[in-house]
Amino acid sequence: MTETPTVGDYMTRDVATVSPDDTVGDVTERIVESDSHDGYPVCETRRVDGFVSARDLLNADDGARIFTVMTEDIIVAHPDMEVTDAARVILRSGIQKLPVVNDANNLVGIISNSDVVRSQIERATPEKVGKLMRTLERIHGLEVHQERRRVSLERLTPTQTRVYADELEGRSYELERGLAEPLVVIDNDGDLLLADGHHRVMAADRLKIAETDAYVIVLPHRVDLGIARTAEREGLETIEDIEVVDYAHHPLMETTRRLQ
Repeated sequence: MTETPTVGDYMTRDVATVSPDDTVGDVTERIVESDSHDGYPVCETRRVDGFVSARDLLNADDGARIFTVMTEDIIVAHPDMEVTDAARVILRSGIQKLPVVNDANNLVGIISNSDVVRSQIERATPEKVGKLMRTLERIHGLEVHQERRRVSLERLTPTQTRVYADELEGRSYELERGLAEPLVVIDNDGDLLLADGHHRVMAADRLKIAETDAYVIVLPHRVDLGIARTAEREGLETIEDIEVVDYAHHPLMETTRRLQ
């Protein structure tokens, strides 16, 4: 991925489209049955003729053709456009999704406000990972490297004893929409220690997600890590050992009560 993220890095390439000759009734049914679409690019072959949203369909006759109700004057992005520029367009226009076209004006993807948020999340997490890597190298006098890979939840050893139920709702929302940060994991000679992302892991487990994306810091050999000793002392072996605490027992809630 380039140093400056582009639309092409984060756009969805497998784009669902509708034809100009489809009927309003057919497209309305597709939107109702979909969990993720509130509109579609309108294409004849791969050339974008317009965009149709749920709002365009509200007062239209079910038998009307899409080309009679679609928006023809649409804003599109190019794959080489910087994500930050696409974010400005999305924010200022109020449009939630931008079709992405190549130099031949053929549809090659679509970028949404969720994709923009994901791009910012993924740029922030490496800074956190880099800081942890430097700390491990300084304390233990070794050279580590980082890998981006999928990890199985059942292989993770947690290093935090509890998570808070109210925060799990937000993490579940992020996971369902592809907005969750990757986990941060330390690979200590095959033992996978969860350094950051306990709420995300527990939310994923609730959603029956078996594995998730992670930044994995790989140690060159087994090291006696303080967080591993803490996990052992607290009896943490799998994510099933993490306690989910009701929001009423969250430390910030307790502080609020003391201040009243």
